[in-house]
Amino acid sequence: MAVGLCAAALAALSVAPAQAHGVRRPLPHWQLQDSGTDVRFRGLSAVSRSAAWLAGSKGTVLRTTDGGVHWRNVSPPGASDLEFRDVEAFDARHAVVLAIGEGEASRVLRTDDGGTTWTETFRNTDTKAFYDCLTFFDRRHGLAVSDPVDGRFRILSTRDGGRSWTVLPSAGMPAAQDGEAAFAAGGQCLVASGPRDVWLATGGAAHARVLHSADRGLTWTAADTPVPAGDPARGVFALAFRDRTHGLAVGGDYRADQPSPRAAAVTRDGGRTWTPAGEPPPAYRSGAAWLPHTRAAALAVGPTGTDLTTDGGRTWKTVDRGSYDTVDCAPDLGCWASGEKGRVARLEP
Repeated sequence: MAVGLCAAALAALSVAPAQAHGVRRPLPHWQLQDSGTDVRFRGLSAVSRSAAWLAGSKGTVLRTTDGGVHWRNVSPPGASDLEFRDVEAFDARHAVVLAIGEGEASRVLRTDDGGTTWTETFRNTDTKAFYDCLTFFDRRHGLAVSDPVDGRFRILSTRDGGRSWTVLPSAGMPAAQDGEAAFAAGGQCLVASGPRDVWLATGGAAHARVLHSADRGLTWTAADTPVPAGDPARGVFALAFRDRTHGLAVGGDYRADQPSPRAAAVTRDGGRTWTPAGEPPPAYRSGAAWLPHTRAAALAVGPTGTDLTTDGGRTWKTVDRGSYDTVDCAPDLGCWASGEKGRVARLEP
């Protein structure tokens, strides 16, 4: 019952403050925290209201286990030249981080002791590959995606929680469009839901697409979205699926001086078809997350603000003007956001 009531309170972000016995209740809001650094955190993994992981520039990884009162720097030694863009945490002690870049700059590291020690489990040796995002189906099975190599997106697979990785065959991957790529903007260009379904967001080409696999990355189908593309700076930047059927896509044009019309879309058939949002966010958005225990409420974030939908992505309303790159929610309703200049916040009821 408490979880349900909290979810209802989060959904109330879009309406006027409630009145209880004449007392005006504050709306849920982002509570900024002191991360102790000014690096940009595009990687975020919410474990709970108490625990979360951040991954960012200059090889920085932070972890909290007390709700953000304290953030511990658990960066891998010697990683200051790496650009971390994604982190996937299994709990407060076990996590996998992805560093992006051309050639050997793309790496995967894993910790089993809360970041006290790290093991590099993958280093890209193909100069044509550039890894963007990673995702996990469960504690053992996960994927990472590279921009197209020889005309097809490259998929990296693990069956042991990120301790070892294998490049999957490319035969089941549709051909990439000219200029097509994934965006390493907030760790959500590759997302999974359930034990086998995974989706990949693209942009930069004539059409912004979402690719879907129902067999953990072996075979894929591609669907066009109504999100504008046709330029290296435009496309779908983030996906969020609350189950294998219902999903959201957000993006736009990341250049601050360019508009981002129609920069959100929804699917109700697992990504086979996409419908534009009737009232999309007003600007580029790079992160999205469904609010747990709700069927229609979700958040989208970007450099100019946070938007809320309470109707499954058909309409969005701006509820905060702060700059964030990514957002993630844990099952216990612990929602976190992070971004530039060390910004990190937790959603407070």
